[in-house]
Amino acid sequence: MNDLLPPASAHWEWLEDKVRGLMARHAYRNLRTPIVEPTALFVRGLGEVTDIVEKEMYSFEDRLNGEQLTLRPEATAGVVRAVVEHNMLYDGGKRLYYMGPMFRHERPQRGRYRQFHQIGAEALGFPGAEVDAELIVLAATLWQELGLQDVRLELNSLGQPSERAAHRAALIAHLEQHQDVLDEEAKRRLHSNPLRILDTKNPAMQNVVEAAPKLIDFLGEASLAHFNAVRAILDASGVSYRINPRLVRGMDYYNLTVFEFVTDRLGSQGTICGGGRYDYLMEQVGGKPAPAVGWALGVERVLELLKEQGTLPDPEGPDVYAIVPDASALPLVFATLKSLRTHGLSAQMHAGTGEGMGSMKSQFKKADASGARFALIFGGDELARAEVTLKSLRDGEGAQVCVPLSQVPQALTQRLAASSTPLQSV
Repeated sequence: MNDLLPPASAHWEWLEDKVRGLMARHAYRNLRTPIVEPTALFVRGLGEVTDIVEKEMYSFEDRLNGEQLTLRPEATAGVVRAVVEHNMLYDGGKRLYYMGPMFRHERPQRGRYRQFHQIGAEALGFPGAEVDAELIVLAATLWQELGLQDVRLELNSLGQPSERAAHRAALIAHLEQHQDVLDEEAKRRLHSNPLRILDTKNPAMQNVVEAAPKLIDFLGEASLAHFNAVRAILDASGVSYRINPRLVRGMDYYNLTVFEFVTDRLGSQGTICGGGRYDYLMEQVGGKPAPAVGWALGVERVLELLKEQGTLPDPEGPDVYAIVPDASALPLVFATLKSLRTHGLSAQMHAGTGEGMGSMKSQFKKADASGARFALIFGGDELARAEVTLKSLRDGEGAQVCVPLSQVPQALTQRLAASSTPLQSV
């Protein structure tokens, strides 16, 4: 687990702001669920024979009442629990999104920590393929707005339970014929969760996996129609994809559409966003049956990829830094900066050392280091005239002008809007 410090935290805020804006334009509303949930919720929702439940969950017993609790390893089960508990679908489907920390005890690797963060979008109560496509297009639009490169979409359909059961029987029969090639993990899963064997990274098993029966060959007419409808909308929206018949995802609750956005720039664990349809999870957690589809992205991984590309934006400094030659001016400085902030401008005030405010040279050095675009100088001569000096810190020439105290917010706003033009007297 790790701390997140400035200036890196500014990149997180930038990403979160992009997501909030995008979700608002698509009419997705924010939902926040507890970090701790009953362990049974994740066992029922994710499946007992999954890596998360078997090896990765942080679970513990509440010493006060003996309740079995777990730090959430993912958010979908908690979202569904909240929707069921509060009867949120009583008046129709809901489009929701979330942001927050998740917890898994797995081997730390690049862009992945045991406390990690996800942003997710979930649409509940909508059975149509158009909502599957809407969510995929939503994610693809986010990559465009972030400037994310070298990300590809992989797509598959898991069909319905009866179709998976037929495929499962054929898959077990195929794998049983090659038990000498299977590793211990695959042998353990052979009869409990054989679909997950298809996701193996073991090179020795790749030929067996490639020759295994493909689930898409077992899909019925309705499942194929749903899959083709998703594809048609993606095609019309200009979202390219590759059908990956081995794509199964890591949780048991998926059916029909599943998808991942992957990259080759972050090593072997290249999935930055994944999801799909989960029409049976609502019933599994105790609610009335209702369709649902969603995805989650890894915040650390997305930011790591942007860093790898060199396209993360520079953290923004304040609009203005207040230079205070004499501490006697501080009451007026506070009043002026309060006025600026009321007008929506960001301002940082120089803080003294305990032995005075420090030299003008040291104050300007700190003003420059702050990233501020302008300095506001509260010099004694200017204040005697009810003025301050506004000095540009980023135009290379240090152009400056005296501004009446009553006009500082308006003058700074104008110059921020056209900071590339020379300063003129007010």
